[in-house]
Amino acid sequence: MDYKDTFKLWQSKVDGKYEGEMKAIAADEKEMKERFSLPLAFGTAGMRGTIGMGIANMNEYTVARATEGLAKFIIDEKAEDRGVLISYDTRRMSFEFALTAARVLGAFGVKVYIYEDVRPVPMCSFGVRYLGCKAGIMITASHNPKEYNGYKVYGEDGAQMSPESTARVVAYIEKGDYFGVPRQDVATEKHADIAGKDNFALSDKITVIGKCVDEKYYAELSKLSLSPKEVAQVGASIRIVYSPLHGSGWKPVTTMLARMGINVDVVEEQKLPDPEFSTVTMPNPEQPEALALGIKLADRTGSDIVIGTDPDCDRMGIAVRDREGKFVTLTGNQIGSLLMDYVLGRCKERGELPENAAVVKTIVTSRFANRIAKDYGAKVYDVLTGFKFIGEKIKEWEGNGHRTFMFGFEESYGYLRGTHSRDKDAVVAAMLAAELACYQKAHGKTVYDRLKELWDKYGYFTETSKSLTFKGLDGMEKMASIMEKLRKNAPVSLGGMDVKSVSDYSSSVKLYKDGKKELINLPKANVLKYDLGGDMWACVRPSGTEPKLKIYVSTVADNAEESRALNKKIQEELEKEATE
Repeated sequence: MDYKDTFKLWQSKVDGKYEGEMKAIAADEKEMKERFSLPLAFGTAGMRGTIGMGIANMNEYTVARATEGLAKFIIDEKAEDRGVLISYDTRRMSFEFALTAARVLGAFGVKVYIYEDVRPVPMCSFGVRYLGCKAGIMITASHNPKEYNGYKVYGEDGAQMSPESTARVVAYIEKGDYFGVPRQDVATEKHADIAGKDNFALSDKITVIGKCVDEKYYAELSKLSLSPKEVAQVGASIRIVYSPLHGSGWKPVTTMLARMGINVDVVEEQKLPDPEFSTVTMPNPEQPEALALGIKLADRTGSDIVIGTDPDCDRMGIAVRDREGKFVTLTGNQIGSLLMDYVLGRCKERGELPENAAVVKTIVTSRFANRIAKDYGAKVYDVLTGFKFIGEKIKEWEGNGHRTFMFGFEESYGYLRGTHSRDKDAVVAAMLAAELACYQKAHGKTVYDRLKELWDKYGYFTETSKSLTFKGLDGMEKMASIMEKLRKNAPVSLGGMDVKSVSDYSSSVKLYKDGKKELINLPKANVLKYDLGGDMWACVRPSGTEPKLKIYVSTVADNAEESRALNKKIQEELEKEATE
């Protein structure tokens, strides 16, 4: 069917409460075409889109269809009794989509656990493992604008579902219909009626959970503290500002900091859930303006550090005072390198750093970390973009004992210490950032002082990423065309430096300037990376969840000015290569 026929089918099938929205779409053919031409893609990161009627959008029908596919996969695995854990954040329709998924699974005879209230990504990942579930669902669009929501699926190991299992789920989804998907009746459909409950039966297949799992998660995090002496010394007097940016991090982050004895001031305007994210343009701690209210409070209270987490609390951003006392926001690469340095350094001081210590980061994450880790004797492993690949390394090493996982991170503000979760954990990251601030303060220093020490020793690294957006139905085709052009005509120099090698992850080949070829021992991916020597590189890849082409550049020099100027030059040249 073409988009007009698909629209007419939906118009005849959807619930009457959507009549007004369907009429508005009928009056706007461009909108109709956008919403009803291509279905919302479901990949290893699940699906994500704007909320509204249409096959290209997040709505109860696309959620039900996807969940039917997951249910059939679980039945095929004979894992109905192991079941699925469902979590959700503070976004529009998050609870409604979570309940829809629970009711569909229940109708297929699959056991379901659903959290009584919002919970972050890491508590979903942990809960899947703790409860022994076959899968997990997290209803979230991470740090996207308020108009978005999404549906992430986790495997039994607590990591995002593997490509192989995802392909099987997708095959079932594509055979299904949007309408007529069975849904089990439940005792209530109001969020207020389950809030605060624990081990409460919503139906014979659906159980509401809360504190029983929360306490196990908090207990695991408590084991990860590295500086109890310093925290006891300054934790009550240090001033730390925290903002959950209206998301799911408020309770878990403040709970952990309180249990550690660390004083924290929460940004009152951003404390409670707000699906409109009314105090920020985007609830994304990667963007400095998202921490503006936190910095304003910190200036009033004389705080040392500002911490912010995104709506599903898997990403964390921080701002710290520089040597002039002004707040500066740090990049994900800087935060990750600082936290890694803290973990490795404290473990070494405590005599707890194993000989086979390992750090895992993504291929678009700074080599600043490599230089730091080398001095601790820790091995750094690069994996493809996506925290599921870091989770796979943890699982691999648990099986063979080859390495001990110490820390994992990605440039996009995701970090993990511990193996309780197999996805990035901003609760742990906030705990580590606060503890690092306490440790530095107890020794008469600041977090920025430590970063400056690392720059002085290892060089000033500048990392940037820029997204080129391609809207419309042909957006994906445009990105594919650009990637193909770059494959056929790779730049020979960038920023006045020769391109030493080009790594094409789609063919798993690294081609050197002299013609030598080397196999890339990673799964295939649509990524091109240019090695410029001296731990400098550039990279181009399409986003896995949005119509965006991402350009990454990492440079290093003896000082900030030189490093930044070189980075800007390379970024401009590579963007020109891609778009002309």
